[in-house]
Amino acid sequence: MDKTISEKIISEHAGREVYAGDIAVVDVDVVMAQDGTGPLTVSQLKKMGFEKVKNPSKSIFFIDHAAPSPRKELSNSHVVLRQYAENAGMVLSDVGKGVCHQILVEDFASPGDIVIGADSHTCTSGALAAFATGMGSTDIAIGFALAKTWLMVPQTVKVNFNEIPPEGVYSKDLIIYLIGKITAEGATYKSLEFNGSFAKKMTMEDRFTISNMAVEAGAKAGIFESDETTKKFLASQGRLSDYKEITADKNAHYEQIIDIDCSKIEPMVSMPHTVDNVCVVSSLEKIKINQILIGTCTNGRLSDLRIAAVILKDKKINKNVRLIIVPASKKVYLEALREGVIETLIESGAVVQSPGCGPCVGVHQGILGDGEVCLSTQNRNFKGRMGNPDSYIYLSSPATAAYSALKGYIADAREILREI
Repeated sequence: MDKTISEKIISEHAGREVYAGDIAVVDVDVVMAQDGTGPLTVSQLKKMGFEKVKNPSKSIFFIDHAAPSPRKELSNSHVVLRQYAENAGMVLSDVGKGVCHQILVEDFASPGDIVIGADSHTCTSGALAAFATGMGSTDIAIGFALAKTWLMVPQTVKVNFNEIPPEGVYSKDLIIYLIGKITAEGATYKSLEFNGSFAKKMTMEDRFTISNMAVEAGAKAGIFESDETTKKFLASQGRLSDYKEITADKNAHYEQIIDIDCSKIEPMVSMPHTVDNVCVVSSLEKIKINQILIGTCTNGRLSDLRIAAVILKDKKINKNVRLIIVPASKKVYLEALREGVIETLIESGAVVQSPGCGPCVGVHQGILGDGEVCLSTQNRNFKGRMGNPDSYIYLSSPATAAYSALKGYIADAREILREI
């Protein structure tokens, strides 16, 4: 019987043939936790008597959510992670190295892997044809200790992104459109398998953005097949040997198939306070913005910073706007420096911060004031997400965010991209 990508990967790791609805105990390739979820994971490991982990070179603690730490309580949590990682021989990704999901795709996740993490956006690694999913801290503790976990094999929804989008429409617009179409619960505990004529042409960074937000539709995983684009990305990271061809079988069974004509999509925005509360940018009134964030595990990659720099070059942001830039990783930051992208952004009036999650999760480096509005390239706009329940978060592409920084209100970047 033909299989979906999820069924193939899980079957291989279970050592037997499994299909949607089956429950399996599987080997896992990569396990991670971050500084928000890691301390509880360590506590559970110690309660169970585990001082070591099964696969140290693929067991990672990331210090990225509060990095550098803004409070002594968080600093003490970091101490816990550093000490356990050292004693267990684990990998520690410390302050400044970058956001966990970006580092996973740069250095750890590979096609055909099962990747589990104590963070819901672990699904980002699905862009590399891995079955990658978030779990609770206790499940992750078992993953660290035994390099195993249990799964119910999810049903798969196939999403075909067809036709080329118009200029000014990006992968962030496509995934916001999809979430608006199927709702925040439309793929609960399902695997979203992305394909279609345009999906095959997407850059790796486009794919990361789309897989990253699969969980915003409730998905267990968001997966692309591996291809030449995957291979070239792994080669660029010095990991060509990790490449493996992973595709669905021709007659695989899908619970549903969704076809999207990308040529008909406009720049999109998710409005407060849910990701599926979507509309086209051109339909909005002039919504005044106080802060803009370009970065995070969704859109803090080099192509995101580049398009922002193209729009902002030789211009100044609106005097009433704070523009915060956070590269997703040290690698991204350094390349953006080499290319002059960071210089362009700073000259426009932006503030550039060290790689990490800070403002996105409302820990530090950009908490909103009462009644303030933020336009962000992150993946969530829940009430209080950025540290203040009395503020408002809109989500958009980096292009929309950069152009809106010039205008002072949410604006359609196609206006300036036509000129450029």
